[in-house]
Amino acid sequence: MVQLVGPLSKELSDSVSSCKILVVGAGGIGCELLKNLVLTGFKNIEVIDLDTIDVSNLNRQFLFQKKHVGKSKAQVAKESVLRFCPSANITAYHDSIMNPDYNVEFFRSFQLVMNALDNRAARNHVNRMCLAADIPLIESGTAGYLGQVTVIKKGVTECYECQPKPTQKTFPGCTIRNTPSEPIHCIVWAKYLFNQLFGEEDADQEVSPDTADPEAAWNPEDTAARATASDQDGDIKRVSTKDWARSTGYDPVKLFNKLFKDDIMYLLTMDKLWKKRKAPVPLDWAEMLQLANPQDEGCGTGLKDQQVLNVGGYSRLFQHSVETLRSQLADKGDGAELVWDKDDPPAMDFVTAAANLRMHIFSMNMKSRFDVKSMAGNIIPAIATTNAVIAGLIVLEALKVLNSDIQQCRTIFLNKQPNPRKKLLVPCALDRPNPNCYVCASKPEVTVKLNVHKTIVQALQDKILKEKFGMVAPDVQIEDGKGTILISSEEGETEANNGKMLSDFGIRNGSRLQADDFLQDYTLLVNVLHSEELPKDVEFEVVGDAPDKAPPSKAPEEEKSITNGNKDSAQPSTSSKAVVEEDDLLIVDSDEEPSSSTADVSTETSSLKRKHQDAETGEAASKRKRLDQQSADDDDDIIALD
Repeated sequence: MVQLVGPLSKELSDSVSSCKILVVGAGGIGCELLKNLVLTGFKNIEVIDLDTIDVSNLNRQFLFQKKHVGKSKAQVAKESVLRFCPSANITAYHDSIMNPDYNVEFFRSFQLVMNALDNRAARNHVNRMCLAADIPLIESGTAGYLGQVTVIKKGVTECYECQPKPTQKTFPGCTIRNTPSEPIHCIVWAKYLFNQLFGEEDADQEVSPDTADPEAAWNPEDTAARATASDQDGDIKRVSTKDWARSTGYDPVKLFNKLFKDDIMYLLTMDKLWKKRKAPVPLDWAEMLQLANPQDEGCGTGLKDQQVLNVGGYSRLFQHSVETLRSQLADKGDGAELVWDKDDPPAMDFVTAAANLRMHIFSMNMKSRFDVKSMAGNIIPAIATTNAVIAGLIVLEALKVLNSDIQQCRTIFLNKQPNPRKKLLVPCALDRPNPNCYVCASKPEVTVKLNVHKTIVQALQDKILKEKFGMVAPDVQIEDGKGTILISSEEGETEANNGKMLSDFGIRNGSRLQADDFLQDYTLLVNVLHSEELPKDVEFEVVGDAPDKAPPSKAPEEEKSITNGNKDSAQPSTSSKAVVEEDDLLIVDSDEEPSSSTADVSTETSSLKRKHQDAETGEAASKRKRLDQQSADDDDDIIALD
């Protein structure tokens, strides 16, 4: 007869109390999970989180209180959980899981790893570390009312990177700079402007008119005489935006006239852009002052953040925010930079004002601060109950793993509405590993199409190996018979190669590169496919069976993208697509339990194979239709757009 200790068998109870587990993330899901673990009987827990507690966390991350604001999430979570079970042995790390100190040997010291993360890069990294250490991983995520839990075991199930993820929503640079047609274009432009003025400059985030716009097809020399921009200090200057702003002392009036008058008048000289579009209308600071009536700035009722100001009100807000940010920059000293944060009022005011002024110029309906914040930060409302349900499911799957019952583990989806069988929770059988996965296949291999005469070594390292393929510290060797080292993770060893073209090292069509990441215990063979016909602004493409693109929709109609129920809310190129609000999300559930790759999902917008969703980042982890989201402060409230 089986001995029971509470609801568990004695053998399982002993495993629970003696096993050592790692929890990665101490946010919305992490808080609920840590509480569940100690109440279930887990005694040896290590938790890691780099984040600190913010006021916005307090409504759902119940282990934290107002007095904890600014402190380490991991440390405070440990202290709070010990009040539930003082005998538990909990170790907290205020650190990034991607720190090289947490190597394969570190992961091998655990019997089980549980993810409660908020971004794709960290998820990819933990996935690879668990594969290298051959330790089971329980992956999870939430987005509003939606949630998901799945189990990953090397050689038994798909890994986190086995299936395609939706590609990041991006916008052409010429659209952002010259011809915005949606509010999101103006919001992306305003975020770029913040970095160009106050943060770290990025050549890819230029905000001045794009004279190379192929659609304009004009000769600047021939039309320069027609430009009627003012010849004062606020005039167009083809110099760094930040350098010009500094030269004016960050004068808000001069900034206003340059950005919203002179630059717009310059755009108007590009005649061809406006033959089939409504031309923008420049703004003048003196006229805006007359419109800025403090008693009549807003329209509509409700909270202040939900009111839409008139153009004069946003002009005043622009002036005030520039003055505040200028003071913050001065307080930090020479060479300092500010970082845009949706929860920083002056930064949010600046983006709200600049974006709305640009919307007005291009004849779009302006948005409230609340709407701009939702789009700029890709916020999906966080629901504590969803976190609690998902945390409970994580523990249930953990018990199966510890009971050596991996075949009974499931991918479980929490839906917004019941399916036809009136179920909110739908379990799906785990899928086998994808033999073509570039992470967990026996010999990972990919083919990358690029122009060897235009791609520099630095781009190969940063944009392809690190950003695209998730490596942390790659070493690259050319398979040329000589073992030429192209990239070394040792500082300074191959730095001289960074600015050189791949062709300078004899790399051509058909060349093979071996990329090793010793931290992740991961090797990837890269086949180079040379091409001189890549689309404009595309530096490389991954071809073949690698998870490069999301599966195409079966539905013939174009898929809609709605953020927070607002059709205007397309996502900026700096985060992941926000979750589509589907009021009638249905899972076709037969009497026989399907696998996660064969459970169909029927929605308003499309009909795709249902598959493992990273609900937190909205990423499709397999053939199931997934809702894309961005990374952010907490695992459950910010959906990132990449």
